[in-house]
Order: sequence, then C-alpha cells, then structure tokens
Amino acid sequence: MFVFAHSWIFLLAPLPLLIWFLVPPRRIQRPVLRVPFLYRVQQSLDEQSKFTRARQRTVPLAIKMVVYLLIITSLARPQWLDPPVSRELPSRDLLLLVDLSGSMEQKDFTNSAGEQVDRLTAVKEVLGDFLLKRDGDRVGLVVFGNGAFLQAPFTTDLQLCHQLLEETEVRMAGPKTTLGDAIGLGVHLFDQSEAPAKTIIALTDGNDTASQVPPVEAAKVARDRDITIYTVAMGDPETVGEEKLDVDSLKQVAAETQGEFFLALNHSELQNIYTKLDEIETREVKVESYRPRIDLFYWPLLAAFLISLLDRAIQLWRSRRHVFEPAEDVRLHVSPVNFDLEVKS
Repeated sequence: MFVFAHSWIFLLAPLPLLIWFLVPPRRIQRPVLRVPFLYRVQQSLDEQSKFTRARQRTVPLAIKMVVYLLIITSLARPQWLDPPVSRELPSRDLLLLVDLSGSMEQKDFTNSAGEQVDRLTAVKEVLGDFLLKRDGDRVGLVVFGNGAFLQAPFTTDLQLCHQLLEETEVRMAGPKTTLGDAIGLGVHLFDQSEAPAKTIIALTDGNDTASQVPPVEAAKVARDRDITIYTVAMGDPETVGEEKLDVDSLKQVAAETQGEFFLALNHSELQNIYTKLDEIETREVKVESYRPRIDLFYWPLLAAFLISLLDRAIQLWRSRRHVFEPAEDVRLHVSPVNFDLEVKS
C-alpha cells in the first residue's frame, strides 16, 4: 500500500504561484538613452525567432516547476506499507514447581489409556496438555528434590518447556523434598519479571523434609511481591512417615498468597484440577501490531536531481552553439566613464 507520511506538505505546492501573483516584481531604475530607431530593430526580428525565444523561456520554467513538485513529493515522505505484522505480548509469568522426590515413582495413578503409571508420568500427561494451552503466557519450570533446580527459564516457547518437562525423571534432583527452597528460587526468578500477573503452581506428593526455608515463610515473601501460589497435593493424605502429605502446610502456603489448595487422589482428579486452574488463571492476551514501512523519498529526490542536471547540461550546450543572439531592445546607458549597451528582452 502506497501512502504519504506527511501529506500536508502538498499544501505548499501552489506557493510559487502565490508569490508570483501576490508579490510585486523587483524594478530597477537606471538612466538610459533611448535610441529613436528602436522600432526598426524590433521589426527586423522574424516571427520564428520570437517563437523560439518564447519557447526557451517557457521550457526552463516548466522544468523548474517539475523539480519543485518532485522536491515537495520527497518532503511528503512517500512510503510503502507492508501487510501488518502482529505478535502477542506476555500478560503473565507462570512458574511450575514439580516434585521429583522418590515418592513420585509410586504407581497409583491411571493414565488416559487405562494403564497404571507412576505419579510423575501422570503429571507429565496432564501438565503437558495444560502447558500447551498457555498461549500468551511466559512459562518457567523448576524441579526439586534434595534441592531446587531451574529446568526452564521463563519463555513463550511452550513446546520447549513441555519437552524439558518430558525429560525429567524421578530422583533426578534427589530423593527428598525441598518445597520451601523451590518457592524461594521461584521468588528470585520473578525479580526480573515485568509481567502484570505472577503465578506459581507447586505440585508435590510429600512432606517438606530438607528445605532451608520453611514453605510458609517462603510463601510470605512471595505474597509481599504479589505472587500467587496454587498448591497441588498428590497421593493419599493418610500416608505416614517422610512420604506423608503435609496438607496443612500446603493449604497455608496457598492461603498466604490468596491462592488455592487442591488434592489429587487419582488421574481424573488431577486433570480436573488443571482444568479448574485454567479457568481461574484466565489469559488476557495482548496483541501488538505494526506495519513495516519502506521509505521511498529518495526516488523523487533522485528524479529532481537528474532533471536539474539534464537542464543545466542543455543550457551549457546551447550557450556554446549560440555565442551571440540579436537583441530585441537596444539601450545606451550613460555612465561617467563609458557607455554600456543593455539588451532588454
């Protein structure tokens, strides 16, 4: 699409005509001596020479007008607009905390095909689908066991984040559970985030046994930085020992940040939880659109330069061919020193 960025410049196009008609011409008064036989000189000029000189005066004026209009066109900044290009701006940073402790290898979940699978496999199946629907969000992945480790920084490449989730294995980060440290790492990652909404989804199936910072204390820091935490507990809450679910702590972590606590006892409940999370964490996709512009002002500017150059070359060529041209009017100027012959056209 061809447009002008400053189309108002064309209002200056009639400016030379306005100056021509409104501004009085400059007149120079000089003493002259008129020749009484001037009319005879004028009669000696044939009609063809008059037409030629009139044409020579008209052509340079037309060329100057064309050059002027080309300069005006260049100042109007002609541009070619390409088709619009749109991109989605992230409206939320979403961080997933996935427990890789030893208890995640317990096979008490059934997948969509009806097969008995371990807890981590069920998480990968449900959480993977949840991930791929997060268009408009930046997603990060943190795994934790004996310690918390960044698996994927915040990115809009959801396919990459899903692939890194698929590559995780039980006990890859150690057999213990450090949920508090994982929340602390997540809070640190959000320090560089400028997204208007910040969310953590923490998934664990055990009691925090090795964190340097208790989960509730880490949640208070997250609350002060406007981070919402949703906790998802997997497994039987009646389990005892190190693998028992600390439901009270998980509920308190969610409550501190105005999030919610969910309990998943099987694959169906886990899937329903992420469906509900998808409804709660609605996505406000912001779209930024722009149209690439290609400037074309140099083309009329180049044309004006070439026309001016050609006009000047023609004038030089004519001046060499016609060294002298007869005058229409001859006047003798009186001077204290000498007489000047003036040619008046």
